[in-house]
Amino acid sequence: MTTVAITWKQQKVSTIIGILSVALVVVALVALSIGQVTIPVKDIVSVVLYKVGLTTQQPDAIHETVLWSIRLPRIVMTILIGAALAVSGAALQGLFRNPLVEPGLIGVSSGAALAVVALIVFGSNFLFVKAGLGMHLLMPVAAFAGGFASTMLVMKIGQQLGKTNIAVLILGGVAINALAGALMGLVIFYADENQLRMFTFWTLGDLGGATWQKVLITAPVLILSSVWMLTYQFPLNAIAIGEAEAFHMGVDVERVKKSIVFFSALAVGVSVSLAGIIGFIGLVVPHLVRVVFRADNRLVLPASLLGGPVLLLLADLLARTLVAPTELPIGVVTALIGAPFFIFLLVRANHKNDFNIR
Repeated sequence: MTTVAITWKQQKVSTIIGILSVALVVVALVALSIGQVTIPVKDIVSVVLYKVGLTTQQPDAIHETVLWSIRLPRIVMTILIGAALAVSGAALQGLFRNPLVEPGLIGVSSGAALAVVALIVFGSNFLFVKAGLGMHLLMPVAAFAGGFASTMLVMKIGQQLGKTNIAVLILGGVAINALAGALMGLVIFYADENQLRMFTFWTLGDLGGATWQKVLITAPVLILSSVWMLTYQFPLNAIAIGEAEAFHMGVDVERVKKSIVFFSALAVGVSVSLAGIIGFIGLVVPHLVRVVFRADNRLVLPASLLGGPVLLLLADLLARTLVAPTELPIGVVTALIGAPFFIFLLVRANHKNDFNIR
């Protein structure tokens, strides 16, 4: 009976993952097809086959340019960022045993924002900017460095007698976020109108700057960090019972804590450096999986990895088409979608008295 139950659960997980995989492919094709220039699916296939050398038939020149140079790198980057944000949120929620945790709690977003606003306001004083190195190249580097540095500081604060104290780590993240916010306010005080507009636009999120160069440089890091977090399904299930119980089950709890925080910071830091601050993906998607399906991390982590890109692709599609030919900031769309939906989930979970992650 136990074996039958286990097999049934595995089949259910496989079915859910399969459905989400198909949904991701369908949504990606729709996002590739719809825009200022509508591209039929058959033309999408022909352009891709031509570009990879599997056919010699020349596709439509306009469709080829729009798809290969603009739309396809944007879709690929959106998928990578959505997966990184969602699986990071799922892993951190499992680690902290709190469904309200999201990647910004460990200081990534606030540290990245502080570094970017400092670069925008004071960057013109540096020689490398005056020498012609574009701000659009320096902002991603500054965002990643700032987010990573703030996360390492939060981890250092959370160290207690050689171990990571989760409660202290969370409080340290709150403190660092508050400090970064205060420093941002101080820096913004010295900003002129153009600098303030540039920073505000960046904080709202933007996927329009995607290029194949950015994708190829950052894809290995995003894929590695996202896939690596998938390997912690069993340790996170054990930690959900309790850290002492997980230790007796053979889980190296300290290594799991450090690894998940490190790879979450890496994934989110790179994502923020590419597209600015995009909220709610790392919070809503894992919680949605837990509420609709179940809280087993063997399902939550891979389902979040697939569900994050689906939600972000839909949000990006709305951002590109709702007010065409202009474009809404992606962070605004994710907040408009995510906030009401998350409130609905909270009310639903509260009424059912199942607001937990176990």
